[in-house]
Amino acid sequence: MLRRTFLSMAPAAAVVPQAAGVPAQAGRAKVIDAHCHLEHRGNPAWIELDRALINTADKLGIDQMCCSIVPKTRPTTLEGARQNNEWVLDSMHRYPGRILGYCFVNPGYYRESLEDVKRCVEEHGFVGIKVYNDYRATEPVFYPLVELTIKLRVPILFHAGHTNWLPAPGQPRISDGGHIAELARRYPESMLICGHIAGGGDWEWTAKSLRGVPNAYLDTSGSNIDQGTVELATRIMGADRLLFGCDMLISASVGRLRSAEISNEDRRKILGGNMQRILSRRNG
Repeated sequence: MLRRTFLSMAPAAAVVPQAAGVPAQAGRAKVIDAHCHLEHRGNPAWIELDRALINTADKLGIDQMCCSIVPKTRPTTLEGARQNNEWVLDSMHRYPGRILGYCFVNPGYYRESLEDVKRCVEEHGFVGIKVYNDYRATEPVFYPLVELTIKLRVPILFHAGHTNWLPAPGQPRISDGGHIAELARRYPESMLICGHIAGGGDWEWTAKSLRGVPNAYLDTSGSNIDQGTVELATRIMGADRLLFGCDMLISASVGRLRSAEISNEDRRKILGGNMQRILSRRNG
């Protein structure tokens, strides 16, 4: 799929200011992948794979990617999370303006995770937090982390899925839309993103569980190619709370937005306008 093919579905991602140093193509605003990952550097081919990611984004007109590196071990160790955050920072320097960093933390390391988030955001310009399945979103261990993100005005992206229909012995504490909605209601000033509607099980249930919680968002990534996913989420939650994401599944995720029967204005919001609004909170 070529850049012009992807961009032809919508003349602009959103009517938002352009980031310094990353001018979008004339006549449109930025497309932002709100859920992306860089290659773990335990893979000796990581340089080539990260370059291939940037090349793919170039071809498709994806201007910025909000990235983390997921540690290989479970539960997430403090050392593993910190090492991966250093690698993300290095990639931010390698690809300035293209890679936006998420600080990966395990909230079970109470003091250390708060210190890491403050350092990553305030000193290094990370744009948000990424958490995996070490704890469910409703567990009190998350409360200090959410309170800090409110002060810093950055979002938290949750690895999430509603998988009660499918045995998931490796993820007993995975959060679903209901858990994230409960946490969002407790902290209405927070910005919480539920990851991969199309990769976490029952996507209709997920969209409905987040309905009526205005500070909870949903990204469109995932490998599931069921027809109508984006349309249903737009109808139930509203386009203002949906975020374009790929989670490395670029073909499925781009195709999902290309084929969605929604208005161009809604598509613009999803492709970049909504995430740009979230990111602007930090500098607002």
